[in-house]
Order: sequence, then structure tokens, then C-alpha cells
Amino acid sequence: MPRISFAELKAEFKRVLLKKGCDEATADLSAQLMTETSCDGVYSHGVNRFPRVVEYIDKGYIDVKAKPTKTDGMGAFERWNGNLGLGNVNAKQAMDRAIELAREHGIGCVALANTNHWLRGGSYGWQAADAGCVGICWTNTQPNMPAWGARDRRIGNNPFIMAVPRKEGHVVVDIAMAQFSYGQMENKALRGELLPVPGGYDEQGNLSCDPKEISKTWRVLPIGYWKGSALSIVLDLVATVLSGGRSVSAVGKMTNDEYGLSQMFIAMDATRIAGEDYLAAAVNEVLDNLHGSDRVDPAKPVLYPGENSLAIRNANLANGIPVDDGVWAKIKSL
Repeated sequence: MPRISFAELKAEFKRVLLKKGCDEATADLSAQLMTETSCDGVYSHGVNRFPRVVEYIDKGYIDVKAKPTKTDGMGAFERWNGNLGLGNVNAKQAMDRAIELAREHGIGCVALANTNHWLRGGSYGWQAADAGCVGICWTNTQPNMPAWGARDRRIGNNPFIMAVPRKEGHVVVDIAMAQFSYGQMENKALRGELLPVPGGYDEQGNLSCDPKEISKTWRVLPIGYWKGSALSIVLDLVATVLSGGRSVSAVGKMTNDEYGLSQMFIAMDATRIAGEDYLAAAVNEVLDNLHGSDRVDPAKPVLYPGENSLAIRNANLANGIPVDDGVWAKIKSL
């Protein structure tokens, strides 16, 4: 498995996007976001996902020349149409706008319809936290998870992100409503690894840790069983109603592919609301208490969400980003 420098990986992403008709600024931003995702160790939603992004461009699901447009708004809330543009660029710009609204109102909310897969949702949580904001965002998906008690997939794994700013390292939760995202499972399958805990059902109806077996059934396991199922349904409803876009069900009726999604972006100006000193003291008090936990395994520290990201990023910046040989060959051939 080769290790590719940040600059080289970004250059390859950008080369292909320019070849597919992106303008310079859009290609550069999309490539930067995908490279940052890969550099932080989320390969499933960065370098490994890129060939599918190109496939969706070729199929016409992604319009590389499209720009998001505002369709409605009232006060701190705005509704936008992504016009099927690149998902990560649309999402970055939607959170940018939510942050601008938060600067004016204390809170900003952007509901985005008709957009594409945003790749790593955590990117937009980090983005809000970098601006001193609490960030909340989520997306719906194609129908890729059975509701609790069902066999067929009619709800989405609908990734959900929350971020709290902290100078020494932001606290960022980035979770799907499934125990494992499909991207994570694809990454494990690619490396011939099992999941650490059951992530879904095999063809015999048994819980399985084998991502290859789970992919045959699409019966992924919701987090918290019925609780994750319920959260998935509500997140989909809120994104659909507020954006005026497609629900998971409506996305599923178009094709077996995933596009035309609905997403939510919320920013709250935590630094101005709480005050810089109190914000830092309150967050650090909680995290210091967490780090003082009685460990199950003395060799494994108890970490806050996002704590590992900086270490992985620094290691990959120093040593190069690991890329699967087959994936790298595919990208180079595009």
C-alpha cells in the first residue's frame, strides 16, 4: 500500500475534476476537502470514494458546473437548492452561510435540497468549530437500512454531526444511524478485515461482523437498535420538510444510486454567546473529567470524540497518506 503525499493526492483529485469540466476554484476546493478527509484517516469517504464521485459525474447525477442558489429565507433560516452540484462543495458553502447567519443572529440554519453525497460529514462540523461555533448538520441518504423490525431497507443511515469548538482540539461527533457506515464497511472489506462488533445480518439472518456478508443483504444494524431507527426517520423528516427537498423514500424511487439529497446545517456562535473564557473552561472541565475515567484496559485511554484525528493527520502529513494499490491505480487511470 503506497503512501501518497498530501500535495500529490490533492493534485490527482484536482486533475481529474478539471478534466471532467470543473472550474479551477471548485476543483481546488473539492480536492482539498477530499484530501483533508483522507489525511484524517477517513479513507472510506475520501480517496476510496473518489472513483464513485467520478462515476456519478459521468452518469449525470453530479453537475460539476452547478452552483447552489437561495430559494427562500426568514431571519436566521434560509432554504437553498444545491442544483446537483458537487456534494462536498455545496456542503462547505452551506455551512459557510450558516456561520454568516450565526454571526448576525447568534444562530444560523441552512436547509439544502437537491444536493449530492457530502463525503465526510465531519468536515462541516470541524468547519463550524474552526469558526468558534457549535455546529450541527446531517443528511439523508438513499434507502439503505431496514427500520427496526423490518427486513427490507426503507430508511437511511442518515449521518449526523455535532461539533464543539476547543482551542486544543475540537470535540466532533460524526456518526451514521447505522452501527457502521457503508463506506466504513467497504474499507474493512477492501482490507480483508472484520468489524469489531456486529454491524448487520448475513443471508441466514444472523448478526455478523463480516462486512462482505452484510453487503449481500443490506441489513445493517441501526445504532441502539430501535433508537437509531427512530432517529433516522426523524432526521429524514426534518431535512425534507425544512429544505423542501426529497425524502429517503423519494430518493429511493429515482434509481438505485444516491443523489438529490436533503441536508441541514446549523451554526451557533458559541464564542460570542458563552464568552471565550467560559467556553474554554466548561469544555475542558468536562474533558478533564472524562480523561480521569477508570479504564477497562489500562493501555487504552478514554478519548473524547475527535481526539484521535489530530494525531492521525500529523502522522499522515509526515509519512504520506496510505492508499490502496487498486484504488490508486484506478485514480491514476482516470
